[in-house]
Amino acid sequence: MASKRESSSVFTVILALGANVLVAIAKTIAAALTGSASMVAEAAHSWADSGNEIFLLQAERSAARPRDSAHPGGYGRESYVWSLFAAVGLFTAGAVVSIMHGVSELGSNEREADYAIAYGVLAVSFVFEGVSFLQSYRQAHKLASERGTSTVEHILSTSNPTLRAVFAEDSAALIGLVIAFAGILLHQLTGQAVFDALGSILVGVLL
Repeated sequence: MASKRESSSVFTVILALGANVLVAIAKTIAAALTGSASMVAEAAHSWADSGNEIFLLQAERSAARPRDSAHPGGYGRESYVWSLFAAVGLFTAGAVVSIMHGVSELGSNEREADYAIAYGVLAVSFVFEGVSFLQSYRQAHKLASERGTSTVEHILSTSNPTLRAVFAEDSAALIGLVIAFAGILLHQLTGQAVFDALGSILVGVLL
């Protein structure tokens, strides 16, 4: 049973990593073409998530190592260390960059963005992130059903930090896409680039 759960967690992380890399590339291109502050923040967010998934894969590999004389209780605690690295990476590479870029763009005359490109990339990103989120949700829901608890309760109390981290990252990614969409939309409707800059700041605050 344990090996099946470990395999499921690894698959969840690999799926999230693949989705994040594809989304990060698309967002980076869109940010370069549109000059949107919100798109820059979202690109930074996705690249940070991609790096974090590598830490989480290492967490799963470390936790799965067999017991030995030096670690009679196993290596499970190492997963918490790697998950901590992932959390710190998300904050420093995602939140700080997003907030600083947004603040720097508050008083600037940001050029009119190519809204079609921005909306298209955000829509595709939402699909990819949604697939990754559904995978982590299904895994959490299955384990919660086995324990007779709710999915949210299981995520908050689980001893699997990787599952909790992936679920939190995917949830934040979806909310961040909505924030970026709102910032770009308000920029388009009002002609005021400050909304796009605020979108970047809010994405950083979310992280």
